[in-house]
Amino acid sequence: MNIPFNQLQVGDKALVSDLKNVPETYRIRLMSLGLTPGTPFLVQHRAPLGDPMAILVRGFRLSLRSHEAAGLMVDKL
Repeated sequence: MNIPFNQLQVGDKALVSDLKNVPETYRIRLMSLGLTPGTPFLVQHRAPLGDPMAILVRGFRLSLRSHEAAGLMVDKL
């Protein structure tokens, strides 16, 4: 099921499905950090107000703000 990244909750596992709607500067940054299509990740933490979110991807922890991941589509596992 293809959903926006910001709809995930702590403990959810997902695959990156689409970065087309992410602004180019952030898309390049996210891809350089390992968030490429087909990459699995786990949502580990969400700040009390929902921003930022920490995910475990490719063996390291990555924190993302909502505006950085706006447009990132994922497939929830």
